[in-house]
Amino acid sequence: MAGTAVSGGLAARRTWRPAVLVDRRAETRSAHTLVFDVDGWPSHFPGQHLDLRLTAEDGYQAARSYSLAAPPDGQRVEITVQRTEGGEVSPFLTDDFAIGDAAEVRGPLGGWFVWRPEQKEPILLVAGGSGVVPLMSMIRARKRGNSDVEFRLLYSVRSPEDRLFAEELEDLVQNEAGVAVTWIYTRTAPPDSRRSASRLSVEDLRMYGWSPEDEPTTYVCGPTSFVESVATALISIGHDPSRIKTERFGGS
Repeated sequence: MAGTAVSGGLAARRTWRPAVLVDRRAETRSAHTLVFDVDGWPSHFPGQHLDLRLTAEDGYQAARSYSLAAPPDGQRVEITVQRTEGGEVSPFLTDDFAIGDAAEVRGPLGGWFVWRPEQKEPILLVAGGSGVVPLMSMIRARKRGNSDVEFRLLYSVRSPEDRLFAEELEDLVQNEAGVAVTWIYTRTAPPDSRRSASRLSVEDLRMYGWSPEDEPTTYVCGPTSFVESVATALISIGHDPSRIKTERFGGS
């Protein structure tokens, strides 16, 4: 199948596999990273996602899609879940799901919104809120593979307390050549912020992103309205639409 090169083929990616939670860590007050051991996981590319299914004692099932937060690591897969107030699944995963608990997963899914280590062009990553999760998988894959491709991340969040992976990203900026991170605070900015609190703008993309002449590949992920706004802004300043890859989710 064109655009998919994960071992095992389509049947393997559509198969529900037992998954056991082996680790969890808090990223913010409302977001947690969950690490699963998945027997027979067929590997994945950074940027792909999986479906996760929970089954209650009475047989009721609920399934949701989550971006993979880390590059391939054998049978281990990571997702980062943002609690949605009033949601059916995310509050259970962030608040009650414990190490040793079981679920099912299938995937990896998606073959368009991926970064491959053989890519040599500059990379622009633009995230809104938890849309940073699949982009973090790309950043981690770059580091693990010792790639020298230059990455620039523009990460839009309401306040410093809402940043996912904040310490890891700060450490990368300090110690990893070729990775730049710009925090875009929309409601509350810290005193040392390089910009005041406001929505991501065309000028932010001009100042902190790549120019169209650099011919970057751009990955944009976040709520639908955010993704559409960023993609439109990128095209308005001359970026090639065919080099802009988008992934979106509902809500705000």
